[in-house]
Amino acid sequence: MADYKAPLRDMRFILNEVFEVSKLWAELPGLAEVVDEETAAAVLEEAGKVTAGVLAPLNRTGDEEGCSWTAGEVKTPAGFPEAYRAYADGGWVSVGGDPVFGGMGMPKVISAQVEEMVNSANLSFGLYPMLTAGACLSINAHASEELKEKYLPNMYSGEWAGSMCLTEPHSGSDLGIIRTKAEPQADGSYKISGTKIFITGGDHDLTENIIHLVLAKLPDAPAGPKGISLFLVPKKLVNADGSLGDTNAVTCGSIEHKMGIKASATCVMNFDGSTGWIVDAPNKGLAAMFTMMNYERLGVGIQGLSLGERSYQNAIEYARDRIQGRAPTGPVDKSKAADPIIVHPDVRRMLLTMKALNEGGRAFSSYVAMQLDTAKYSEDSATRKRAEELVALLTPVAKAFLTDMALETTVHGQQIFGGHGFVREWGQEQLIRDCRITQIYEGTNGIQALDLVARKVIGSGGVFYKHFAEEIKGFTDSADASLAEFVEPLKVAVATLEQMTADLIERAKLNPNEAGAASVEYLQVFGYTAYAYMWALMARTALAKQGDGDFYQSKLGTARFYFARILPRIHSLAAAVKAGSESLYLLDASQF
Repeated sequence: MADYKAPLRDMRFILNEVFEVSKLWAELPGLAEVVDEETAAAVLEEAGKVTAGVLAPLNRTGDEEGCSWTAGEVKTPAGFPEAYRAYADGGWVSVGGDPVFGGMGMPKVISAQVEEMVNSANLSFGLYPMLTAGACLSINAHASEELKEKYLPNMYSGEWAGSMCLTEPHSGSDLGIIRTKAEPQADGSYKISGTKIFITGGDHDLTENIIHLVLAKLPDAPAGPKGISLFLVPKKLVNADGSLGDTNAVTCGSIEHKMGIKASATCVMNFDGSTGWIVDAPNKGLAAMFTMMNYERLGVGIQGLSLGERSYQNAIEYARDRIQGRAPTGPVDKSKAADPIIVHPDVRRMLLTMKALNEGGRAFSSYVAMQLDTAKYSEDSATRKRAEELVALLTPVAKAFLTDMALETTVHGQQIFGGHGFVREWGQEQLIRDCRITQIYEGTNGIQALDLVARKVIGSGGVFYKHFAEEIKGFTDSADASLAEFVEPLKVAVATLEQMTADLIERAKLNPNEAGAASVEYLQVFGYTAYAYMWALMARTALAKQGDGDFYQSKLGTARFYFARILPRIHSLAAAVKAGSESLYLLDASQF
C-alpha cells in the first residue's frame, strides 16, 4: 500500500482559490478573530503530518487485531491508546471546539479537511474523536452552563471521550418508539434504564472517562418522537471538584464483530439505573441531537471521501508501476517487456472516475461546511436562514451521495490492482469493507434520500431547493463564453433536476408512494448536478491559471472527463424517477 499523503495542495485550491474562504471568515465576527488563510494553512500542514505519521501506520494492524471485550471492558488494538494521547495532546480533538472551554475554534470548513485526513489515514481511529466532537457540539449548544463547565474542558482536551446512544434493538431509524426510560430524582438527576446498540466508542481504553449522550423518555412523555429527551450519562461520576468518583451503572454488554472498521468498538450498552442529567428541556431531545446530526452526517460523507482518496493514492501508484501488456497504439517503453497499466483505456477510465468523484466530493463537502459556518456565525438573520435551509437540504445529499460514490471509487481502486486487490497485503479490500458502513450508519442512504425528497423538497414546497438552484443559475447566467463547455451541460442538468422536482411535488400530492419510489434516484441526480456545479467552479479557476503548470491542466482535464463521462448518468436516473411508483407494487408480498 502507498504511504498516505494528505492532499494539501488540492485542499488549498478548494479553500483559497475556488471558494476564497478567507473572505467569508472576514464577514463572520465569530471567525474573523480566530482564523485567516495563514493560520488555516498551518493547521492543515500539521494535521497532514500527524495523520500520515501517527495514524496511518496503525490502519492495517488495527484492522487485523480489532477490538476485544473481556468482562465488560473493551481494549483497542496495540498502539491506539498511545496514538490517541498524541492526537489529543496536539489539540486535534477540539479543532472545531468552543475556545471558551479550551477548543481551537476553527470553522467547520477547516475541521472538515482535518476529518478527511484523519479518516483517510485510519477511519476506525477517527471515529473516537468524531463521536467526542459530536457530543461536545450538542452539550455546548443545549446543556446548562453547569454541565458545560463540568464536562467540556476535559472532553475537548481528550482526557474524556464522548458517545451518542440512540439506537435500540427494536428501534433504529424510528426513534419515536425507543423504550429507554428516565426517572426524575429529588436532587435533579435522573435514573436511566435501557439498552442501546451499535454505539460507536461506547467503551474503550483510550480515555479515563466516557460521557454518553442518551435518548430516553420521561414517565409522562407524549408518544412518538415528541416525547424524547436527551441525557448526559458519564461512565464515571464526576465529583464537585472535577475529580472522578464512583463508576456509574453503565456497562458494555458486548461488542459487535463487523465487516469493517474493526478497530472501532461498536458496543451494546446497558444502562441499569444509571445516573444522568437532562440536556436542554424535557421532550426536546431530538432537537438537541439534530444540532449534532447535520455535522455528523456531513462527517460520514467525508469518511467516504476519505476512503476514496486513500484508494486513489494506492491505485495511481500501482498503475504507474505495474507493467502488463502494451498500449493500444503501440509500445510506450520499448526497453521493457510491457507498458505500465496506466496506458490502458479502461484503467484510465477507472482512475479518472476516482479522481473526478474525489475532487468533486471534496469541493462539495467544503461547500456544505461553509453553509454550516454561515448558519452558525452570521449576524444577518436572512443570511443565516438561507444557510440553515441550504444545510437542511444538502446534508442528506452529502451523507448519501459522497458515500455512494466512495463505494464506487474504492471498488475501482481494488479493480485496478486485479488479483492483488483481493488480498489483504495491499490494503484495497479493507478500504471497501470500511467504506460499506458509511452507507449504513448515521441513517441509511435510503433514509437520507427519503429525508431529502419527503421533508426537504416536498415538505418545504421546493423552497429549500430553490436556494441552490437559483445560486447555480446565477453562476451560469454570469459565466463568459470560455466556460461554455462546462456551463451548457450544467444548465441541462439543472433543468432536468428542476423538472423532476416540480413533477415529484405534484405527483406526491396524489400518491404518497411517489416520494419513496423516486427518492434514491432523485438524490443521485441531485448529487451529480451538485458535483457538476463544483466542477464548473473549479474549471473557472483553473482556466484563469492554466498557464501556471500541470496542476491546473489536470483540473481542466478532469473537469472535462466529468462532464463527458459521468454527468450523463443523470438521464437514465431521471427516466427511472419519471416511471413512478407503479412498477414497485405489481407484486404481492407473497410473490417476491
